[in-house]
Amino acid sequence: MTTPGWLVTAGFAACLTLGFSDCRHTSPPTKGTPEQRDFQSERRHMVNSQIRARGIQNTEVLEAMAKVPRHEFIPAGMRDYAYSDTPLPIGEGQTISQPYIVALMTELAAPRRGQRILEVGTGSGYQAAVLAELTGEVYTIEIVAPLAERAGETLERLGYKNVTVRTGDGYRGWPEKAPFHSILVTAAAGQIPQPLLDQMAEGGKLIMPVGEIGDVQSLTVVTRKSGKFVREEVLPVRFVPLTGEAQKPR
Repeated sequence: MTTPGWLVTAGFAACLTLGFSDCRHTSPPTKGTPEQRDFQSERRHMVNSQIRARGIQNTEVLEAMAKVPRHEFIPAGMRDYAYSDTPLPIGEGQTISQPYIVALMTELAAPRRGQRILEVGTGSGYQAAVLAELTGEVYTIEIVAPLAERAGETLERLGYKNVTVRTGDGYRGWPEKAPFHSILVTAAAGQIPQPLLDQMAEGGKLIMPVGEIGDVQSLTVVTRKSGKFVREEVLPVRFVPLTGEAQKPR
């Protein structure tokens, strides 16, 4: 089985099935000890060859992707692949999304200075760090406690003081901090949780993969206009599932 050319795999399962050599846009690993590696040059190459070349145009997003040290958010044993355009395992059955999908979701959210953003699914903390480079406040929720703790420690160590990490189920969002100018959900569900829609600011955007788990999902953008929700499907993707309350029958 091969991955269709139009499919963006945000989760690691497809890469495990196919092997790294068959994952679309995956670069060979970069060898060398951390002391020998020029991570800044690797990030610039990542931005030019994987992100800008695939259509991301927002200059501020490109600059943020070139600045945030992705290698700091993944296990040491996977750092040879830190700037390859592939998802990577981060433990607890979860992944860090490929750089392109992080850049795409960020560009779709269109964050600006002084805004407040909610992320559901902190994972490694990498997406939150990219958002933190572009906006005022980032609130991020992770249901897996060890991941939330690790992400919080990494973000604090790297100096991201405008990110607040909470351990919990993100299905109901963070109502005491609402409304949010943007909401990013980094895991898939069959439908968008209503509490998240309720917490969108007027003119705000929600970005989330929507579709059945195990199938191809659609990266969906919802914009709140005059109290109504306008949906746009962007491209096919495959994400890990949103767990917790989102998995209860409805």
